[in-house]
Amino acid sequence: MRTYDTETLKHLQQVELMILKDFVDTCEANNIRYFGFGGTAIGALRHKGFIPWDDDIDVCLPAEDFNKLLDIYDKEWSEKYSIMNTERDINYPFPTTRIMLKGTQFCEEALAPLPLDLGIFLDVYCFDNVSDDEKEYKKQAFDAWFWSHMRILVDVPRPVILADGIKGKLLKAAVTMGRGVCKLLHLSTQKMYEREQEARNRFAHVKTKRIAYLHDTDRFVNTYPVDEVFPVDKLDFDGIQVSFPNQNDKFLRMLYGDYMQMPPVEKRKNHYPARLDFGPY
Repeated sequence: MRTYDTETLKHLQQVELMILKDFVDTCEANNIRYFGFGGTAIGALRHKGFIPWDDDIDVCLPAEDFNKLLDIYDKEWSEKYSIMNTERDINYPFPTTRIMLKGTQFCEEALAPLPLDLGIFLDVYCFDNVSDDEKEYKKQAFDAWFWSHMRILVDVPRPVILADGIKGKLLKAAVTMGRGVCKLLHLSTQKMYEREQEARNRFAHVKTKRIAYLHDTDRFVNTYPVDEVFPVDKLDFDGIQVSFPNQNDKFLRMLYGDYMQMPPVEKRKNHYPARLDFGPY
């Protein structure tokens, strides 16, 4: 699989930093809460910016702030940016939202067969309120996780299977079987999306102690106590002061173990997209 050359990757990172700067300025100006996440959080702590081989930036917002942010982008940034998520385009199969730079192209191999106009983007994760009752929480987490993954299963023609050997073959067989079941039950993308949204929004109007992104491979791994996220800490990310959870180190160790240790060279990988065009940038 093709990887980036150094010049192209640096160019992409610089464009993404511009998108991030506009995002941070917008959040600060409008009192919108957000925090950096995943590889972006590792990059801030270990490299004070991008992980050298990384090609994206991940940010998260509580659902209330997320909805406010999208309204502002629609009103104030519509000439420069567009929003992509399943609510805007039912063909988009992922539970994330993209703030995309107009006039550019960035489309991963897995999404290339789909009728989507995708640009260079900031990856936005919406963290929903989850029940303080453990039984209700586990039911909510399973329902949101199940229906979002069923959508990906059905709608992504060539899903990326991150496994080799017998495990990879079993996963591919499960994908084929899952698609067959969906067709048999006449489960449309729209119906699956509605069920996913119902689960996510069960406690939208309840003040809960935790927020969660319920769509990862492990549906419980990204559930955070609100008081361990906010108030946030500020860290430098390639010259931009970005917000991160006040328990950033704790969350990263839960996810990645000793994240300050550089991975072996063979694991420092990236994947060149099917389409990449910087347009005027």
